[in-house]
Amino acid sequence: MAKKIKCDSTGIRAIKDAMETLSGNWKLPILFSLSGGAKRFKEITREVDGISDKMLSKELKDLETNHLVKRTVYDTFPPRVEYEITEHAETLFDVMKALRDWGQNHRKKIIGK
Repeated sequence: MAKKIKCDSTGIRAIKDAMETLSGNWKLPILFSLSGGAKRFKEITREVDGISDKMLSKELKDLETNHLVKRTVYDTFPPRVEYEITEHAETLFDVMKALRDWGQNHRKKIIGK
């Protein structure tokens, strides 16, 4: 038997807020990439297969606005910029792990791989 979850307007609003914050194909993969430690822009591009530089730039700005990513510019020549997850983003680790596990199981069920 499936588990029941209490459904009310507060819960629905919370889910909508979360989905809006994490919407799109790229935000969670970017956060997953950064969960291994601070990275430079091109490192993220290489890890998150298929993302364009323009899209990565936009998504990093959105994540920074939502306090999920911290951008640090180092005073070097040329300037070095690194991105890292915030403590607030670390609260998503259980969600990311659950989505990763569910996605792996779903893939096996649907296409057998």
